[in-house]
Amino acid sequence: QVQLVESGGGLVQAGGSLRLSCTASSGSFFKIISMGWYRQAPGKQRELVADIISGGSPKYADSVKGRFTISRDGAKNTVYLQMNSLKPEDTADYYCRATISYDVWGQGTQVTVSS
Repeated sequence: QVQLVESGGGLVQAGGSLRLSCTASSGSFFKIISMGWYRQAPGKQRELVADIISGGSPKYADSVKGRFTISRDGAKNTVYLQMNSLKPEDTADYYCRATISYDVWGQGTQVTVSS
């Protein structure tokens, strides 16, 4: 079974940057179709932040375009989310998702942006 381990969350002031990482691992062979980041703020639904399909172009939520960059290292089965110019409204729990033949979710990492 594939597992995802996330890291990189924390507390940052508005205008600052954070980089999230998510690595997929398993005891058996697996092929990732896509990886992405979602977030869920208190009292709100989980929403897509950014997603990247193997061999495809990334897509972003309108709210993060121009500020966040998703990238993937296929050899390491790792996806990154570089977050710049952070705003208080970016505060949320951030979750990594990998699509294999099914979706796998990480445990989440908290991002808090203070004003």
